[in-house]
Amino acid sequence: MQLSRQCAAEVIGTFILVFTGTGAVVFNEISGGQVTPLGIGLVFGLVVMALIYTLGDISGTHINPAVTLGFWASGQFDGKRVLPYILAQCSGALLASLLLRGLFGKYSNMGATLPIVVNDQPLVYECLILEIILTFILMFVILNVATGAKEKGLFTGIVVGGVIALEAVFAGPISGASMNPARSLGPAVASSNFTAFWIYITGPVVGSLLAIPTWRFVAQSSESTEAIKSD
Repeated sequence: MQLSRQCAAEVIGTFILVFTGTGAVVFNEISGGQVTPLGIGLVFGLVVMALIYTLGDISGTHINPAVTLGFWASGQFDGKRVLPYILAQCSGALLASLLLRGLFGKYSNMGATLPIVVNDQPLVYECLILEIILTFILMFVILNVATGAKEKGLFTGIVVGGVIALEAVFAGPISGASMNPARSLGPAVASSNFTAFWIYITGPVVGSLLAIPTWRFVAQSSESTEAIKSD
């Protein structure tokens, strides 16, 4: 029963994330640019912040398969819940994108994450590396502010949402700043555009997993420093 509630929260949370975030991309095109790229980045960051405070006590507000895998790899998450969480996240994303398509039609590839095209060539591998770095930063921040004694802190949602907004604003025009396979899956299915889609599966997963040893090293160094101070 508890897992069912958690998965329901992940479906709802990912639905809200994708509906509002990619909806901002769609509405920006419909309105002739009134939302603006800055506004799109802020929407993604603000909705994640709100969801952390709303659903954090229920499911942990992963709303991202890469984050779920990162928590599992770090030993913070039960392996039996990984697949149900990921299925819930992908379901929420698909529902959101298909609803947007049904309501407003096909605009701006439904907010799909696509590599920028320069001189008629998509920057595929550059965007892959960028997605790895972006997700590495995101997962590193999440692990440091959302684990241990800090997880009940008032500023967890603000910090995580702020990082997502920051990365979406500065990297969105280049790679789409997905950092989230589910967020990329929904619009890809709704728009039938799977151009370089593998980037947005591989990059976030690799980046999230790379953050784990870095976080462990920094956390151990911090503990050692505290021990020296106490002595």
